[in-house]
Amino acid sequence: MILPLVDCDHEILKTKMDLFNFQDYTQDEVQTICNNLIESMLAYEGLGLSANQVGLPYRVFVLWSNPTMVCFNPRIVGYEGSEIYFSEGCLSYPNLYVKIKRPSYVRVRYQKPNGETVTDKLMGMTARIFQHELDHLDGIVYTTRANKIHLERALRNKKAHDRIVKRKQNVKTESQRAVL
Repeated sequence: MILPLVDCDHEILKTKMDLFNFQDYTQDEVQTICNNLIESMLAYEGLGLSANQVGLPYRVFVLWSNPTMVCFNPRIVGYEGSEIYFSEGCLSYPNLYVKIKRPSYVRVRYQKPNGETVTDKLMGMTARIFQHELDHLDGIVYTTRANKIHLERALRNKKAHDRIVKRKQNVKTESQRAVL
């Protein structure tokens, strides 16, 4: 089932999610959570999706890869490499792309849907997505990680983009009226 995204001002996006207790759920319920998150991420064409972005108060996110990673109770246990700036977007903040500085390598630990604990080393885009989604679960909005100049530039670009989209919608609406 495709779950609706919560509004960007929703309190759940600013709330740290509690640890997921597998004993409170059946394996079918856990699998339903996983399937719904994966289906929603794909429908919204995201690279990752945290449960709280669709209003679910669980400490879990999905990350696009082959195969898709489902990470319950994720955490970062180590950082390596230099920090790099890269433009990040977010399904909760459409058309807002901000340069964020993050470590290029992370050592992570999380639980699979069956409760098994995994420790892995991630790099590049996968490491960045993991960090972004983990921030969601910790109630951290990605824009707070941006420096002031990058955030202001991103907000100006979003505003310009939104004006263009609005103009195109107005033109389309006017041409539809003319046809009627």
